Amino acid sequence: MTLPRTLAALALLLTPALALAHPGHGDNGLIAGISHPIGGLDHLLAMLAVGLWAAQQQGAARWALPCSFVATMLLGGVLGFAGLHLPALESGIAASVLALGLAVALAVRPPLSLALAATALFALFHGVAHGLELPAMASPWSYAAGFVAATGALHGAGFALVRVLPRAAAPLVRLAGAVSAATGVWLLAG
Repeated sequence: MTLPRTLAALALLLTPALALAHPGHGDNGLIAGISHPIGGLDHLLAMLAVGLWAAQQQGAARWALPCSFVATMLLGGVLGFAGLHLPALESGIAASVLALGLAVALAVRPPLSLALAATALFALFHGVAHGLELPAMASPWSYAAGFVAATGALHGAGFALVRVLPRAAAPLVRLAGAVSAATGVWLLAG
């Protein structure tokens, strides 16, 4: 499959979920959970960036970054279900878009412990936001399964994109990171 076809297929798969990105579409927790990360620009960019950044790494970091994000996000989701509010929640999410975008743009390879700590911190903000937006009448566990599955798919899409592109396309990946970082600045300013 060629790159344009792959990107077109990915776009077609993500498009229907955009219409269901906000509460009020019934009480199906799974669909709401899948829709939330895909439908919110801040979540979408951060989660794709984790996959892109992981693919730029070597060794254990390739799997440790996405796995730690998903695990910590789930913990944050449970805390959000319990009503925990983090200070500056939206700013923390916007900062994650900025920082993860910069990490991709600069293709940084920090020590694994530092990368994991930053990734987990950002994931906590995203998870709490997901948990606080649990739709009324939805099962928290089916909603959590949905946002975990969508996040894993977004990480996988970012990772796969880097891995299937020819090495000569690395500047395009870095440009995508820069665009994400610029969006993070815009989100922080807005």
